[in-house]
Amino acid sequence: MRNISDIIEQYLKSILHTSPAGLVEIQRNDLADQFQCVPSQINYVISTRFSLEKGFVVESKRGGGGYIRIQKVDMPEQNGILEHILRTVREQIDQDSAEGLIYQLEDAGYVNTREANLLKAAISRESLLVKLPLRDQVRAIMLKNMLVSLLSH
Repeated sequence: MRNISDIIEQYLKSILHTSPAGLVEIQRNDLADQFQCVPSQINYVISTRFSLEKGFVVESKRGGGGYIRIQKVDMPEQNGILEHILRTVREQIDQDSAEGLIYQLEDAGYVNTREANLLKAAISRESLLVKLPLRDQVRAIMLKNMLVSLLSH
């Protein structure tokens, strides 16, 4: 059985998918009531599963008429994807950001699940047994080279 965080994530993604504007506005308390959870659970889902690294922009307004707006950021078309990768990765990249980029590429269909899992395994801190900041530099070089190789066809 899926946990409440997975259910909330899927619910928000389904609304985003059907939204003509590609965004959703929610009220945290209303969503918490709907899923019979505490509002901090909604915050947790939004902050961990709808980050910029994962391809989302989140905006919130506090107060009586407050809302949380989530918008999906589209990946560039095929001819701009390599440029996007090079801009994103730069000279070094931490594991969370690297996995977020891989998630975006998989979600957009640029890599399949198997390729994404291999990429994540190769760039994980368990595979790169060197200290920071060298680990983030090695990760960036490896990730760029693997993605350029995968996506240049």
